[in-house]
Amino acid sequence: MRLVVDVRLIHNSGIGTYIKNVLPGMIDSFDEVIVLANQEGIDEFEWKNSVKTITFPYKIYGFLEQLYYSLIIPECDIFWTPHFNAPLFGIASKKRIVTIHDVNHLSNPSNFNILKRLWAKVLYKNAIKKSDQIITVSEFSKSEVLKYFEVNEQKINVIHCGVKQTFGKLKNEEVCALILPDSYFLYVGNVKPHKNLITLLKAYKELDKSIRATYKLVILGKKEGFITNDHKIFDFIEKHNLEKDIRFTGFIKDHEVPIVYKQAAMFIFPSLYEGFGLPILEAMSCGVPVLSSDRASLPEIGGEASLYFDPLNPRELKEKITLLINDKKLQSEMIKKGIEHAKKFNWERSVQKYLEILNKLLSE
Repeated sequence: MRLVVDVRLIHNSGIGTYIKNVLPGMIDSFDEVIVLANQEGIDEFEWKNSVKTITFPYKIYGFLEQLYYSLIIPECDIFWTPHFNAPLFGIASKKRIVTIHDVNHLSNPSNFNILKRLWAKVLYKNAIKKSDQIITVSEFSKSEVLKYFEVNEQKINVIHCGVKQTFGKLKNEEVCALILPDSYFLYVGNVKPHKNLITLLKAYKELDKSIRATYKLVILGKKEGFITNDHKIFDFIEKHNLEKDIRFTGFIKDHEVPIVYKQAAMFIFPSLYEGFGLPILEAMSCGVPVLSSDRASLPEIGGEASLYFDPLNPRELKEKITLLINDKKLQSEMIKKGIEHAKKFNWERSVQKYLEILNKLLSE
C-alpha cells in the first residue's frame, strides 16, 4: 500500500507541528510513503530515509500548485492533505483524506481581502467534496465545518492534537541561546489579528507598576513575514513606550521552546479563534499556569485546568493576571491540574485514530 502526503507546511509552526508528530507514526503501516516537500526538504528529520521525497516547489494556495498536483502526485492508495488546500483536479489516488484545522477565512472575513476569502471558500468546498474522510482537530472545528458547509456529519472525524509527554522534561545539557528576562509572562504563536495580542498588550500596560517592573512580556514567535501581520500591536507598543518591557524572540530551535515555557511565570493566550490551541497544553506540560481566552475551541482544550477571560475585555485580563500572580495557592493548584490535564492528549493516540480511519477506508 502506498501513502502520499503533502508536507510542504512542515516547517510552519501550527500545522508543521501536526505533520511532524502524526506522519512518523504512519510510516511503518504502509509499504511505501511518499511526501511532497518544498525546497527546504525534510533532511532534518530522523525518518527522512524511510520515505521517498518528491520536490514540489509551488506555494500553498497558489494556482500553480493546483495545476501541478495532478502531474506530480503518483498513483497511490491514499493521498492525505494536512490542510484545506486539497487538489481541485483529478489525481491518481484511490482514496483521499483532508485535515481541516479551522475555517478562519470564513469565520473572520475582515482579516482577509475578498480574493483570499473567495479562493479559500473554493478550496474548502473542494476539500470537503473530494475527500472520502475529513479530519478536524476539535469538536469546535467540526461544528464550524457543519456551520458553513453542507456535509454528512458521518464523514467528519475529530482527532485531537497531542503533546509529547517528554515536552516539559528537559535534559541537563539542553540550553537556550536566548537571553531571557529573570521573570516574565509568555505568549506563544503568530502575530495575526485573530491572535488578539492587542488585548494582552492593553492589559499588560494597565498592570500595577510593581508587577510590570518585575514581569516582562515575552512573545515567542516571529513578528515579520506573516500574510496577515497585525501591525496595530507594534503601533501600540511604540505609542506607549513598551519596547523595554516586551520581547519578541523571533525564530528559535525546537528544543529551546520548552525551556522558554518552563521559565515563564504564566502563559497567556488571548486568541479570538483557534481550531485547537496546542500552546495551552504545551504550557501545562511544562508546569506553567495558563490564562486563556474563553472563545472557540479553547475551553474544549483547556478544560478545568485553565483560568479563562473574555478576550475583548483587557480589564478582566488585567484582573486575572493580578489575581494569579498574587495567589500562590491558586498558582500551585493550576500547575497541578494542568500537568494532569495535558496527559489526556498524546500524539500516539492521535496516530492510532488516523490509522483506524485509513484502514477502514482501504477495506471499503
